[in-house]
Amino acid sequence: MSCAPALDELHWLSRWITDGDLPKRFDARFFVARMPEHQEPIADESEQFEPTWVTPAEGPARHAEGGFELMFPTARTLRRLQRFGSVDEIIDHTTGQPQVKISTSRGGRLRGRIERFGDEDLPFGELELVSPDGSYVEHSLDWQSERVVPLLRHVHRLTAPNAGRMTGPGTNTYMVGAPGDWLVIDPGPDDPAHIDRIAAFVGDGLKTIVCTHAHPDHAPGAAPLQQRTGARIVGRPSGPHFNPAWAFRPDETLEDGARLRVGDSALRVLHTPGHAEHHVCLLLEEDGLLFSGDHILNGSTTVVDPPDGDMRAYVASLERLTAEPFEYILPAHGHVIARAKTEIARLIAHRMAREAKVVEALDRLGGGTLAELVKLAYDDVDPILYPVATRSLTAHLLKLRDEKRATLDERSSRWEPA
Repeated sequence: MSCAPALDELHWLSRWITDGDLPKRFDARFFVARMPEHQEPIADESEQFEPTWVTPAEGPARHAEGGFELMFPTARTLRRLQRFGSVDEIIDHTTGQPQVKISTSRGGRLRGRIERFGDEDLPFGELELVSPDGSYVEHSLDWQSERVVPLLRHVHRLTAPNAGRMTGPGTNTYMVGAPGDWLVIDPGPDDPAHIDRIAAFVGDGLKTIVCTHAHPDHAPGAAPLQQRTGARIVGRPSGPHFNPAWAFRPDETLEDGARLRVGDSALRVLHTPGHAEHHVCLLLEEDGLLFSGDHILNGSTTVVDPPDGDMRAYVASLERLTAEPFEYILPAHGHVIARAKTEIARLIAHRMAREAKVVEALDRLGGGTLAELVKLAYDDVDPILYPVATRSLTAHLLKLRDEKRATLDERSSRWEPA
């Protein structure tokens, strides 16, 4: 007895196309279907030789152990499925997605060997920027503190040797321009070796040093770099709520909308308060690049620390950026980010989801201190990070207070739902 497949129960999940640099081509399409229990797979002996059932978590785990062969698209598709809690959630996702996700991978050199990365991996955007057509280029993804990494012909990066819990792989210093006419963004900490490497790269052609803001992993290197090169220091002065030990007074104040010329290009200044009141991003319009400082990071969310940090201002600055013309984000920490507007929308959604958890914590406890609220509102965070999380929690609560959605009892230091 033969049975026809129930195609109305088969749902298209995703599609993977071969990397541009690989000679063997494939166009792999992945479907999902609800299967009856206790089914035994049978091989067709042409493309299937050893069929077996695995869970989305088990397949990649066995592959990582070396005893279970999976093609890159299959491994990544299984990994994506891990974020769903049930078959129903997967089916709902496939029927609700506006279009099928088409993915490819990119190759980059990491720890001495070529590795493949999908579009959900942190280095993917950087590989897309350096090779738009998808062909393999010899680009190292290892963090470089001793040599400058070219990203485009007129954009280079040198990462300061200050890796840590708050700085990730280190602070990215960007050099924009060409020999004889350079602009440096975020010279980083006052690290003599780092300053020496920047100065050696730009030679006597450095005209401008820009500090996106004055936190100690971004701006202290400006003064010694200026002493070496004579370049002007520009940015926005720190405000009255900023840590006085880090007070910043540039040679020239950057006003919102101002343009900094470098060679044939211009960087437009965007005042983006939130992480710090005086924070700026720089938009290289000709290339669709946003130098985001700490406003947007790759792989983590920036800390918003009152009173200088302001959550309402931070979200408003993100919303403002959605209308600006750029495709890539070059953050002060982490690799280049592609699909910039999608990332910004994700960040806004993340902050609003966190705000919803803060409101839920207030309601569940009927009010509470910061120490009580952080355990509920940040229950998905390692407790070792609670001191940092408490600063962002305070920023969320102050935003809710400004919006008349929460109140603070100054005597008891308890926050109450309004």
